[in-house]
Amino acid sequence: MADPRLFRLRVTFRETGRLALLSHLEVARALERSVRRAGLPYAVSQGFSPHMRIAFGAALPVGVGGTSEFFDLFLTDYVAPDKALAALQEASPADLYPTATRYIEPRDPAASVACPVSTYEVELSEAPRALVVPETVTVVRKKKEKTLVVADYLAGSVTQEGARVTFTLVSKPTGSLRADAFVRELLAATVAEGYAAEGLRPVSFLRVAQRG
Repeated sequence: MADPRLFRLRVTFRETGRLALLSHLEVARALERSVRRAGLPYAVSQGFSPHMRIAFGAALPVGVGGTSEFFDLFLTDYVAPDKALAALQEASPADLYPTATRYIEPRDPAASVACPVSTYEVELSEAPRALVVPETVTVVRKKKEKTLVVADYLAGSVTQEGARVTFTLVSKPTGSLRADAFVRELLAATVAEGYAAEGLRPVSFLRVAQRG
């Protein structure tokens, strides 16, 4: 339940470079350390194992960076957004760097579900002559194979500009299609149809936008 006595600060940050290779849990721990170093008056949970009141947005696959990631930090006292941002920037590494802060309402959607629509940009090792979008993607979850229909999760078309590929995926309450799994099958289908040579791979992989 939302606590109206707390201030809910939404922090936007970028996750780039080598830190894109961290797991979601490792990123969460690094962000918590930055908050502590920044000296912000963060709230602490109740119970037998008190911890920082912080909520993270949708996880990125390992190896995928982001330019508009965010987390919600619950504060016990009001701190002006610009001052909070400056303190966090001073306490953060360049590859996990806060870029904006703003307060949101206590009852706004949780960070993990607030922005189910994500846009990705992938720079490939070469420019294919065309792209072949697979109809399905098979994934393994809890040791079981599951086949996902791409059209159920892909919003709009996959666009190509030279070696850069852009696409948007929608996460649903019933499940989601991981961006890295989609790109893996996209490149495999493109190579299989002869539009690119073997060895086609992502050179950089970023989530560049999130929205509700």
